[in-house]
Amino acid sequence: MKKIYLIFLLILSNFAAQSSEFDVKAKTAILQDYLSGEILYEKEPDLSIFPASMTKIMTSIIAFDLIQKGQLSLDDKFFVSENAWRLANAGYSSMFIMVDDEVSVENLLKGIIIASGNDACIALAEGIAGSEEEFAVMMTSKAKEIGMNNTNFTNSSGINAADNYSTVRDILIMSNYLIKNYPEYYKYFAEKKFTWNRTGGDPITQGNRNPLLYKNMGVDGIKTGYLSYEKYSLASSIMRNERRLIAVGSGFSSKNERSKQSSRLLTYGLSNFDTIEIFNKENSFQDLDVWLGKKNTVKTHFETNIYKTIKKARLRNLKVILDYEGPLKAPIKKNQKVGVVKIYYEDDLIDTLNLLASEDIGEVNKFTKLIRSFNFLIWGDV
Repeated sequence: MKKIYLIFLLILSNFAAQSSEFDVKAKTAILQDYLSGEILYEKEPDLSIFPASMTKIMTSIIAFDLIQKGQLSLDDKFFVSENAWRLANAGYSSMFIMVDDEVSVENLLKGIIIASGNDACIALAEGIAGSEEEFAVMMTSKAKEIGMNNTNFTNSSGINAADNYSTVRDILIMSNYLIKNYPEYYKYFAEKKFTWNRTGGDPITQGNRNPLLYKNMGVDGIKTGYLSYEKYSLASSIMRNERRLIAVGSGFSSKNERSKQSSRLLTYGLSNFDTIEIFNKENSFQDLDVWLGKKNTVKTHFETNIYKTIKKARLRNLKVILDYEGPLKAPIKKNQKVGVVKIYYEDDLIDTLNLLASEDIGEVNKFTKLIRSFNFLIWGDV
């Protein structure tokens, strides 16, 4: 067996982008391309912050997860406790539910996501877990499960508490998880208004607090936040030309700056980077030679679609190198690792991927093996 290298060149022909230094006026911020997962901008991304109402993303995730598992329904109803009702009368953002109201899970979720109702958070938390404290344990457990290693939740709404903390990197992880795993419910984050037919009064219509939804730029979520100490924050996502970016920022000085700087951050990502599909998992990558197999070649593939985000450039080469020990010796099992693919951009290694067999290849019988081995010794054929 010998080590074999195959080199492929992908030519990209996009126009050059700005090269000047870019900065966002926020205490901490991060920008990611959703498909490739690559970070396009970061500023103190691991700085500990109070996530404020961005906490409600996880509150929603817990409910979505239970719905997906069949343990909860959008039509289920929870009674509103006095504990939840108090927040509607304490100057916080509210859905304006009343004690002993029986409210559907779907309306509570809309009250949380669109109206940013802290009262709705407690009603949902108590309905699911019995108490907000127990619900917060579920939130933190889920956070650790999905890789939010610098996050702890102590309440469902994000009301200021010393032990309710996170980072913009962790909130980015949470936002990714939400969009990827609950696309049928993520639509709530794009809704611009919610009307609640409250008990004992006229219906109340509240607008979504995400300012970027009203800019007609393709933003479809996700959640604002504000605390007097932390100032203004926003997790946002934009979808344009089948490409999604997610941005998270905290410590914006005002509502206006939150909107302006978040918009700048998303626009920077769209204007200065391109995301390309390098390989599609549904397509065969390269047939590789097989030694002593019932077939002479094996088809190969990657486990997932492979995307790369690079700075816009003119006629830049993306180099792909296939590295494997060939010919491959039978038997070969489907999804067995058969090689490694290395991706270089401007001579820098940017990724290493495992290449997998797309099919089982059985070994020939002993007689055929003997004949082929003899031919190999005499003629060098495989």
